[in-house]
Amino acid sequence: MEKEKILDAYNFRHACKEFDVEKKISEEDFKFILETGRLSPSSFGFEPWHFVVVQNKDKREMLKESAWGAGPKLDTASHFVLCLTLRPKYMRYDSEYLDDFLRNVKKLPENVIGMMKGFCENFQKNDFDLNTDRAILDWTTKQSYIPLANMITSAAMIGIDSCPMEGFKQKETEELLGTRTFGIDIEKYSLSYMVAFGYRKNEAPQKIRRPIEEVVSWQ
Repeated sequence: MEKEKILDAYNFRHACKEFDVEKKISEEDFKFILETGRLSPSSFGFEPWHFVVVQNKDKREMLKESAWGAGPKLDTASHFVLCLTLRPKYMRYDSEYLDDFLRNVKKLPENVIGMMKGFCENFQKNDFDLNTDRAILDWTTKQSYIPLANMITSAAMIGIDSCPMEGFKQKETEELLGTRTFGIDIEKYSLSYMVAFGYRKNEAPQKIRRPIEEVVSWQ
């Protein structure tokens, strides 16, 4: 793509508050959006995320009770996504999950697995001081925002609107997700954010950002 067209997509993108209920994203286009999330980078390549696409109207209605910032989006979005992040016990350097991930997903040889786990141990213990559950959860949650950025940008590049959201009560929403209705293992996953996709109902407001001189410094 030409650079100007890429910048056009960034200017096109905004936090869409309400979508056109008459317009639905095609299966092909939404698979493309999800694929840009799946291919996103993560620290050590551990991919600590899982995406739940909530299309059932009754389930969306249930989410309104604790997701105070999602109301109109839940009603009008073509597709509505919850991003889950693995909890600390799965992301520690010595977890069975990471051992299995390196062996059976990455398919690394044993000597490389040992080396990777050693690097990760030093990183978590010393480089980033990830020595508490909260610190590890913050680390993995930050990574989950990389696919968010990629998905909303790739959507904008093909003319699809989006709205990322943190407007929810985390504890109450996770309790709901852990019920039989949703069936999500909240002992394994924490809810990081929600994001809605669709086509805008109204024109977007003018995009306003600080000038480049205020956000970039050179040394």
